[in-house]
Amino acid sequence: MSYDHPEFAGSKVHAKVLKPKDSATLMLVRRGTGAPRILMGQRAQGHAFMPNKYVFPGGRLDAADCRVKPGRDLHPATLAKLLHRMRGKPTETRARGLAYAAVRETWEEAGLLFGRARLEDAPDLSGLTLFMRAITPPGRTRRYDSRFFVADAENLSNIDQPHHDGGGELLTLSWLTLDEIASLDLPLITIDALKRLKPFLDQGRLPPQDCAASFQYYRGKTWVEDEISPAP
Repeated sequence: MSYDHPEFAGSKVHAKVLKPKDSATLMLVRRGTGAPRILMGQRAQGHAFMPNKYVFPGGRLDAADCRVKPGRDLHPATLAKLLHRMRGKPTETRARGLAYAAVRETWEEAGLLFGRARLEDAPDLSGLTLFMRAITPPGRTRRYDSRFFVADAENLSNIDQPHHDGGGELLTLSWLTLDEIASLDLPLITIDALKRLKPFLDQGRLPPQDCAASFQYYRGKTWVEDEISPAP
C-alpha cells in the first residue's frame, strides 16, 4: 500500500539527504488488573527532532551495542525479521545490537532494567518481539531507520523502582492506558504503532514472536507500507 504520509507531507526531497541512522525503540506493556498500560515519556522541548512529543523509550544504535553478548538470544522469528531487508550487509551481530539498543535506551531514558537483575548482567533478549519498522524520509532534521519492539513489562526487574531522575531525554515517564495516551501530543508514527498494537491488547495478549512486522518508508515521494515476515 502506498500514499502520501500526512506527517511527512511537504518534506523536501533533494540530492543531498541524510543517511538514516539505525535506531530502536521499546513498547513496554504492563498487564494485570484493569486495562493494559504502556510506558510513555515526553521528549524535552530543546530537541531538534520531535520536541515535546510523547514517545516510547528508544534511540540510536551505538557500535558498542553490537559487542554485547546476550544471556539469552533473540527468538528465531525476531532475529529473522531483523535480518530481512537490513540495509547494508545483514549480520546477526547487528540484529542483536539493535535489540540491545532498545534495552539500553530503556535503561538510560527510563531507568528500567529489561531482561536482567543488574546492569552488569548479560541481557535476556528472548522477550523482545519486532513489531514494526519505519524509516524517516528525506528532508527531515534527523533520519532514523527505527525498529519498534514490543515486550511484556514483566521482563523488567525494577518496574516499581526505576532509576530515573527526570533529567534525561524523556520527561514525565508514566504507565498509561490507550485512552489516556489518546489525549497526548504524539508523532503520527507512534499513533500508528499503537493502533496496530490495540487489537492484540483487546484480545488480552501481546503480538506473537512470529507476527509480520509493518515496514514503512518513502519510495520517491510516496509513503509505502510493506510487511516483514519471519518466513524465508
